[in-house]
Amino acid sequence: MTYEFDFASVLANWPQFLEGAWMTILLSFPATVIGFVGGTLLAIGRRSDQRWLVRACGAYVEVLRNTPLLVQVFLVFFGLASLGFKVSAFAAALVTLVINVAAYTCEIMRAGMDSIHKGQIEAAECLGLTRRQVYWHVVLRPAMEKVYPALTSQFVLLMLASSITSQISVEELTAVAARVQSETFRPFEAYILVAVAYLALSLLMRLGLWVFGQIVFTRQRKLGNAK
Repeated sequence: MTYEFDFASVLANWPQFLEGAWMTILLSFPATVIGFVGGTLLAIGRRSDQRWLVRACGAYVEVLRNTPLLVQVFLVFFGLASLGFKVSAFAAALVTLVINVAAYTCEIMRAGMDSIHKGQIEAAECLGLTRRQVYWHVVLRPAMEKVYPALTSQFVLLMLASSITSQISVEELTAVAARVQSETFRPFEAYILVAVAYLALSLLMRLGLWVFGQIVFTRQRKLGNAK
């Protein structure tokens, strides 16, 4: 049995694929930034002296990490609508991605913070640094550098997972592929093209995060050496 590839009819819809790729970026970039901030705050909460805060942050992380992202998308989109809060598919998708990646970021950042030797923290406190200064200069920034490769992988996985939002009609890459293949009757070609697009986006995202890391952490090292 032979199969004749025909990408012409699929590639004729390139503007739709371009719009889908842009929608994927619009979902992934803000979700990455906001999710990182939220996850870092959760990690700080999990290391707090307040037991109730530790338990609350822990419960959040366990629930989000042990339920499927698709179910979370449905709960936000359909659940909020059932409660009378009508939100757009894009807003529901973005909120879900943020709360999901924040849970994973929390555990990554917590592992990085726990790797900081207590002697360094005690030395910083002896120098008269405030609790906020200790967290920023001695704990948070070094921890982020240690776990940055893991964070990068998690953020790329987030971008790939955004394909699930096509189930609530968000017009990202996977949704565009589904529509194009139904119009052209070339599903194999359509999804091959989307796979290539996701691969390109993943590589570009990794490159961008690598450059960002080089700029930030190299600058930090130079400032540290100067002091």
